[in-house]
Amino acid sequence: MAVVGGGPAGTAAGRAAAEGGAEAVVIEKGVPRADRTRLGPDSTDAAGFLDYWVEIAGFDPADLPDDVIQQVLRGAEFIGQSESVTITKTGIESAYPHFGFTFHRAKFDDWLRERAESAGVSYRVGTGVRSVETDTSGAPSHHLTLADGSEIEADYLVLADGPQRQVTMQVLDRYLPTDRAASKLLSPRIANHVAYQEYRQFPEEAFEADLIKFWWGWIPGHTAYPWVFPNRDRVARVGLTMPIGLSMDDVAKPTSYALVEPDDESLPSPRIYITRLLERVYGDEFDVESDFPVVEEGHGKDEGTETYAISSTRPIDSPTALNIAVVGGAMGATSAFHEGGDHLAYRTGTIAGRLAANDSLDAYNATWKAAAGPEVLRNVALADMVRNYGPADWDRVFGIGRKMLAHQDGAVPSIGSALSVGVPALSLFLSYKWRKLQFGSGRYVQIAESDYEL
Repeated sequence: MAVVGGGPAGTAAGRAAAEGGAEAVVIEKGVPRADRTRLGPDSTDAAGFLDYWVEIAGFDPADLPDDVIQQVLRGAEFIGQSESVTITKTGIESAYPHFGFTFHRAKFDDWLRERAESAGVSYRVGTGVRSVETDTSGAPSHHLTLADGSEIEADYLVLADGPQRQVTMQVLDRYLPTDRAASKLLSPRIANHVAYQEYRQFPEEAFEADLIKFWWGWIPGHTAYPWVFPNRDRVARVGLTMPIGLSMDDVAKPTSYALVEPDDESLPSPRIYITRLLERVYGDEFDVESDFPVVEEGHGKDEGTETYAISSTRPIDSPTALNIAVVGGAMGATSAFHEGGDHLAYRTGTIAGRLAANDSLDAYNATWKAAAGPEVLRNVALADMVRNYGPADWDRVFGIGRKMLAHQDGAVPSIGSALSVGVPALSLFLSYKWRKLQFGSGRYVQIAESDYEL
């Protein structure tokens, strides 16, 4: 089996295949990082796990090395311009006893690779995949030509090249009609967001080690928001995600957003947004530049900062009849709403690798939906519901949500909690339920297995 991409999805696929008795090779271009001594995957992510994500991923956090988990979390705070809500229970069943944890993504990826190599996976790091040719004259097989000129033959192909999807689009487009082309529906410029984060050391009085924070309605764009994720030693990742190519002309009432100022002639850069966020939230008590310094040494890809793509689209099925599985960010499974999802990447990769080793990859699409479908459906429905939200909408939702939390067990809404709060809550609840119904029964995929012309 050949795996294109060495992130959580690809590494999990390789390990699962090797543990099933198959020969597996993982091809990873490799990205230099200040927090890694060797080439590896991009490893850029705000990097957090919620309790039930552990169940979806299918691994035990107790197995993680001590330097991977950064902080154990008690909750998440969602902050609008005039309303906020703090959630301390997801309300979804999990054996993990805490709300969640933040983790060091590069060290997590290195741990995954070590486990995969121990299982017998071969790694080719430092070269990419130039082309893939699939022979369908008999049982499908794949011929990969790498950028260094070497070649690989494989019975099964797992595409795990993340949200950039360069190899995935090249392979899938051959089997899709023009109006369903992967390069059209999964093009990074339309299917991704751009994320940017800085590693900042916080003063002790401002560092909240057990909370992740999100500011909604502070910057324009669909599912666009700044965040703070706490690491160790009072270092936090302060970042944001926003649509690619968004301009001032695309935004109704730009200055209604807290981090857009009247004198702005264009939308601010991510770096300016982050500075304004820190000034707005902490500037009354601290000098941001001196009290919240960027930690350059040993953090991120570029002197304590990093920019990266995040998948923000609906997932796709795979052409399993060709012995091909698309996993993780490459398939869009890593969430259209919270725009991350190492748990979904790890689980879809594991499923693909295990099934390929058993010569039963034809079950992949049904199996990943059974394992991760409820999570994907929630996220697709929520993303659709908030598509045209502005700052006032987020304040309204957070106000309703805070009241509903008093009548429900965790963050999962119920008809009872909605009725207890009144008509606005009931309307919000029914809007969410209607969208789940629209996308139910697997309709959240934007390329179905039947779309492939084999």
